[in-house]
Amino acid sequence: MPKDRLVTSSYCYMLTANFLLSFSFWLLIPVFPFYLVEVFHTTKAVIGLVVSCYTVSALCIRPFSGYLVDTFARKPLYLLSYFVFASVFAGYIVAYSLTLFILFRLLQGGAFGMVSVGGNTIVIDIMPSSRRGEGIGYFGLTNNFAMAIGPMVGLFMMQSGVSFYYIFCVALISSAIGISSGCMVRTPYKPPVKREPLSLDRFLLTKGFPAGLSLLLLSIPYGMTTNYVALYAIQIGITAQTGLFFTFMAVGMAISRIFSGKQVDKGKVTQIISFSLYIVILSFFLLAFCADLFKADHALGTYLFFAVALLLGVGFGIMFPAYNSLFINLASNSRRGTATSTYLTSWDVGISGGMILGGVIAQYSSFANAYLFGAILTILSTLYFNFYVAPHYKRNKLR
Repeated sequence: MPKDRLVTSSYCYMLTANFLLSFSFWLLIPVFPFYLVEVFHTTKAVIGLVVSCYTVSALCIRPFSGYLVDTFARKPLYLLSYFVFASVFAGYIVAYSLTLFILFRLLQGGAFGMVSVGGNTIVIDIMPSSRRGEGIGYFGLTNNFAMAIGPMVGLFMMQSGVSFYYIFCVALISSAIGISSGCMVRTPYKPPVKREPLSLDRFLLTKGFPAGLSLLLLSIPYGMTTNYVALYAIQIGITAQTGLFFTFMAVGMAISRIFSGKQVDKGKVTQIISFSLYIVILSFFLLAFCADLFKADHALGTYLFFAVALLLGVGFGIMFPAYNSLFINLASNSRRGTATSTYLTSWDVGISGGMILGGVIAQYSSFANAYLFGAILTILSTLYFNFYVAPHYKRNKLR
């Protein structure tokens, strides 16, 4: 098979595998809070702790996964972690206690920490350097399509009376098909790598720490949104299908990623991120304002709620491939896995914090105040990025 066709087919298989992985993940995200309340009778604060343990587990494995991906063959590690990730859906079905559920959640989080780093790094390997930003953008677009479909399908099934058992089965089947697609990927030859002495810089890209802190501050309100926005809608009285929030968010991401990846390939990394930050700031302030507006005008409050979803999608859709490329550009080719791991670790820390903080703030105040707090964090992230991260990146980038 000609090289171009081989690259194209492998890339398509990776897109399919990643979509099905993300679909199985997003299918359950809005369902878990309801499942935990109905089956285990947990409080909002406990929901945040239980749901976030997945991200904490992924966070713990991220630094080591980057090191392993850079040291050993990437495809076998990717497929093994994908298999473990998929198998845990069967574990959810038989989990008869909250403790056992948490253990399965931790195991799946660890597997996701490895499979996400492996998948991102494989895509970077098979894409030509001249189209890497665009390739990362379209790869991320599969996450957006999964985000659009998964939560909507999960909430629709639950609200239609489908049992949690069958919802878990759908996630299991989806991820199993994804593994089959991943097996079809052909990766380029990776010569043996001489193992360097163990140090912090082997597990995390220290030059990426400033950008990581900026990203972390952004992912806290993002974690609050993806995990609690359905409960927020119920709290303020929105009766429309809340699964559409994720659909609008994904549409915004899809539209923005088509253009943002190409701009990243032109070298406009910091400009793209800075622009997206202002959109995200506005989005979270408007999301917090939805509660007050809905009290004054139900229809207008509902329209704003879904408009915010679209706006959030545009902001984060522009940001994701740009941040990913920023980390990659700070690392040598032999440390792509470590760079990707650092990027995803920063994201996971914030997501985990958002899950916990969102539940705690909502428990003692409201989700509206949680999103207002998130908006303040995005302002801090923007100031830090513009005045420190962007100049640091320009001084240290390798390409």
